[in-house]
Amino acid sequence: MGEISWIKLKTTMFDDEKIRLIQAVPESDAILVIWIRLLVLAGKTNDEGLIYIQRNMPYTEEMLATLFDKPVNTVRLALQTLASFNMIDLNNDGVIAIANWGKHQNVEGLEKIREQNRLRAKRHYDKKKEPNVSLTLDVTQPNATDIDKEIDKEKDIKEDSRKSRKRIYEDDSPYFQLAKHLFEKISNNGPIKEPNFQTWADDIRKMVELDGRDIGKVGRMIEWCQKDSFWSSNILSAKKLREKYDVMARQANRKPERGYNKPKGRVEDLPSHIAEPPKNVEISPEKQAELDRKLAEYLNKEEIK
Repeated sequence: MGEISWIKLKTTMFDDEKIRLIQAVPESDAILVIWIRLLVLAGKTNDEGLIYIQRNMPYTEEMLATLFDKPVNTVRLALQTLASFNMIDLNNDGVIAIANWGKHQNVEGLEKIREQNRLRAKRHYDKKKEPNVSLTLDVTQPNATDIDKEIDKEKDIKEDSRKSRKRIYEDDSPYFQLAKHLFEKISNNGPIKEPNFQTWADDIRKMVELDGRDIGKVGRMIEWCQKDSFWSSNILSAKKLREKYDVMARQANRKPERGYNKPKGRVEDLPSHIAEPPKNVEISPEKQAELDRKLAEYLNKEEIK
């Protein structure tokens, strides 16, 4: 679903009761900035107020912290505060939903855009039937609304982007966001020079579009490899992440080995005179004297030799 480039904010926004109550809590400025950023993200997703990178990959608190340039604890506080005021819903699958999304989106304007596009297409079709008449569909009519002009501008931008040989990834692109997320996780393990995020984003795009990786699994692999004692010191770029993905996936999916048990050999019963401890035997004085005599004779023979 294509994104929209605008959302509706009322000039009386700060007179709203909920906003005024939020202004009384700690980190109120940060919470309100995050609130507006969430509205913008919902507009970019353009799915009835839902916020996600892809439907099977919701934003984590860490991703939002990277995207908003805020501490994770501040993002967590903002989400909890906004949820307590029923301004957002935190679904069980991790997807954030803006409550009453219709208040923040110009539904009437969108309907008007769709109707104008329908009429413009009809005029274009009718003109094509007339001889010696050339009409370009994307020409903005003199009586077009500001919204209509904005759409034409977006079309021009997208057309120029398609013609450009080099891909440019916007900050809200899922590939760019994963590149930033990877850099943050690597930085947590040690200092690293800030990379070219456009290059990293392109490597992650190749993983998804060329290698057929699921973007959600790529995000989870970033988390896994940077927690692993070996791979965290080897995966220091998106290019290396792509190169070693298969090897890491096999290792990550391998079941942990249980404790090594030494194989048991054949067990035999020991003879009773070994298995059982020796018993104390009482010797009579006569028997003891005889043993002493034999020992003395033996020692005398040894001396003679």
